[in-house]
Amino acid sequence: MPENVITRFPPSPTGYLHIGGARTALFNWLFARQRGGKFILRIEDTDEQRSTDEATAAILTSMEWLGLSWDEGPYFQSRRYDIYNEFIDRLLSSGQAYHCHCSPETLERQRQEAKSKGLKPKYNGTCRNLDLGPAPGSVVRLKTPLSGTTQFNDLVKGPIRFSNEELDDLIIRRSNGSPTYHLAVVADDISLGMTHIIRGDDHVNNTPRQILIYKALGEPIPQFAHLPMILGPDRTRLSKRHGAMSVLAYRDMGYLPHALLNGLARLGWSYGDQEKFSLEELIEKFSLDHVGKAAGVFNAEKLLDLNAWHIRESSDESLAERLRPFLKKEGFVDLDSGKMAAVASILKVRSKTLVDMIEGARFCLSEDIDYDKQGDDKFLKQDVVVLFDKLCGRIEAIAEFNQNGIEKLFAQFLEAEQITLRKLAQPLRVALTGKTASPGIFEVMEVLGKETVINRIKKAIAYIRSKTDG
Repeated sequence: MPENVITRFPPSPTGYLHIGGARTALFNWLFARQRGGKFILRIEDTDEQRSTDEATAAILTSMEWLGLSWDEGPYFQSRRYDIYNEFIDRLLSSGQAYHCHCSPETLERQRQEAKSKGLKPKYNGTCRNLDLGPAPGSVVRLKTPLSGTTQFNDLVKGPIRFSNEELDDLIIRRSNGSPTYHLAVVADDISLGMTHIIRGDDHVNNTPRQILIYKALGEPIPQFAHLPMILGPDRTRLSKRHGAMSVLAYRDMGYLPHALLNGLARLGWSYGDQEKFSLEELIEKFSLDHVGKAAGVFNAEKLLDLNAWHIRESSDESLAERLRPFLKKEGFVDLDSGKMAAVASILKVRSKTLVDMIEGARFCLSEDIDYDKQGDDKFLKQDVVVLFDKLCGRIEAIAEFNQNGIEKLFAQFLEAEQITLRKLAQPLRVALTGKTASPGIFEVMEVLGKETVINRIKKAIAYIRSKTDG
């Protein structure tokens, strides 16, 4: 294999970046990073009617969020027509391409005649040897070999062979003067120095056509690797009903980018029985040799579990920063980084997504809390008022308000009152968080801070008394 590895990811901006495209981008990125090579981003926006600036922006945002940084680009095909025309002129001047004047009506008649004879409905080469020049409505076609085979060794699938008789003289410039997909792709891959083309196996049938363009130009042919399809759990083509949404949808649902990359990497690639990988491990261990030929199966539940694991493995500080945009949407701004990291530390063990963490963090960050009705009815009763009042006095007197100090305070308080923690913990949890479930009560108290804890206990006392008075 060449030492100077160059790969690319060429999305079309006709929609958002989805799971399949993201996996292709990841495999190209991993291969380049592991080999110390170059990863190039190219936007294939020649479809003017369907390409949008919004989709382009979404693709770039998705790539940035995933952390798949590119070394060159993004290049836009719509701005590279001069390059494509130079390649077409090279093919024309060398006799490897020709002008075709056949009208659409003529081509349709030829197709129908071929079908009626049981033949493949391909172009019959009418203009191939007429040495015609350009004309209004004419196209440019590649002279495809009339016999023999086009073959290549796919780095995933192994040797693949196509009969040239199955291929027709491919149009490389349309009647409106624009280059076709195959010409533009090959021209870009040559001019940008691609050594490896790693893409989905829906492109396998495109490969012989593109190889013939390389040969006609006398250019080195890169190595090809076609990745297996991604299927849903029911073994049908992956779709939204399987949970396969856009990359940005996963971001907005609170997935970590490295968790999504971990999940994508395992769709068609394996390293023994290992399921969980850090990004550094993926770069170190990735190899096309371990990409399978069978389709990868996407499992939304498995991805969610992976996300939970990556959340648990993340530092409190990094999670705090990931939470900022979510908190901003909820109206929480200018939050102290230390406080946010402390919140993350007590919530990450029980959260599967960042959205889960936001729900759990509300009681820590809000000025006021509402009591869950079930918890209110069951635990905020008159018999805890005296305990709450005494506890408040002890908390006010404590010097070190941390988990260690709080635990000692409670040990002394429970012994003095001759009660168990169970009698006090749930009413106190509801008073401090509004809910019957939360992280450990001592952790909660430390994160809330002494002043907030005292204020919330006093508020609960006043609330219970108001219920009784009412």
